[in-house]
Amino acid sequence: MELKEYENAVAAYVSGLNIKKMPLTSWNFYAENFERTVKILSDANLLKNIAKANSWTQEWDLQNELYNETIIVVTCSKLKIVFASKNIQKMNGYKPEEVIGNSPKMFQGEATDSLISKQIGEAIINQKPFDKVVVNYKKDGSLYKCHIKGFPIFNKNGKLMNFIAFEKAA
Repeated sequence: MELKEYENAVAAYVSGLNIKKMPLTSWNFYAENFERTVKILSDANLLKNIAKANSWTQEWDLQNELYNETIIVVTCSKLKIVFASKNIQKMNGYKPEEVIGNSPKMFQGEATDSLISKQIGEAIINQKPFDKVVVNYKKDGSLYKCHIKGFPIFNKNGKLMNFIAFEKAA
C-alpha cells in the first residue's frame, strides 16, 4: 500500500513541473551525432594503437582531425594501407575494410594527373611531406578531387615506419 502512495506522490510532483518535452526530431539528431562520435572515438583509438605499436615520434591531434571530418589513411612503409578512417566511405564510397591491404593507387585512374602522382612518388621515395590536390576515382567510378597532406612517420630510432595522409574533398 505504501508503494502505491509513493508512486502517486511522484506522479503528482512530476505533473506539476514545467518540463518541456524534447521534440522527436531531436532524438534523430542525437542518434546521428552519437553514431558519428562513436566512429571517431573508435578510429582515434585504433590510430593510437598503431602509433604505439610503431613507436611514432610525431604527434598529431588525430581525434580533432577526425572531428573536422578529415579522412585519415595510414600505410606501412611499403605503401599498403593499414588504416583508413570510417569517414572515407562518405568521400569515395569505399568502406575501410575494402581498402586495407591495397595501395592508395587504387583510387587513381586515367584522369589522375601523372605529374602530380610523380611528385607524390618522389616525396615518398625521399621520405618528405607533400601537399597536393589529386583527381581520384570513387568506388562507383565517378571522379572527385582530393586534397592530400602526406607525411612520413619515423620511430624513435629514425626508421621509417608508416606514411599518414590527411585527406579532404577539394
